[in-house]
Amino acid sequence: MDIIYKPLPPEEAQQLGLQLQDPRKAVSFVNAFLKHSMPNVKKSLQENLERKAVVLEYSYKKKKKKSNKSKVLTAKERREMRIFEIKPEQQKQPQMIQNKLLKADLHGALVVVTKSKCPSYVGLQGIILQETKHVFKIVTKEDKLKIVPKLNCVFSLEIDGFISYIYGSKFQMRASERSAKKFKGKGSIDL
Repeated sequence: MDIIYKPLPPEEAQQLGLQLQDPRKAVSFVNAFLKHSMPNVKKSLQENLERKAVVLEYSYKKKKKKSNKSKVLTAKERREMRIFEIKPEQQKQPQMIQNKLLKADLHGALVVVTKSKCPSYVGLQGIILQETKHVFKIVTKEDKLKIVPKLNCVFSLEIDGFISYIYGSKFQMRASERSAKKFKGKGSIDL
């Protein structure tokens, strides 16, 4: 180790073209460098060297910001907490049943005319054979084809034990158009 820090012999320094520096020359070099790099400093250079260390590059301390965000659950924690499992008693959505019924194809459905302005249509029961924009073509138990207008009639049909009432005046469109349309919730007016 002493060989590494040992000063070079003068012959070798001359061959390499180096100037040998003694401690006094090193101090004068540092003083000259500091005068050149810090010309606007009012304090004397000697005071700076004696009393405090000179910082050539200032490093800013990075402040840690406290995040106000709440911690997000990982996928594993969500699975363990069973967040996305919905109990069967909470899965009942009557609004979804209404939307599905509005978009349903009623061909082959058993319907009953419950209310109508024309009393001859009330109580008519049968299977829907064809649905157009303004009428239902219904086949009765007696194998007779009856054409019932949708306007001013209320139809009822049973689906899985639920009896649903369809107001024909609000249902006046083709089945293909109805399946693609979005319905808005409006109050129904009775006959």
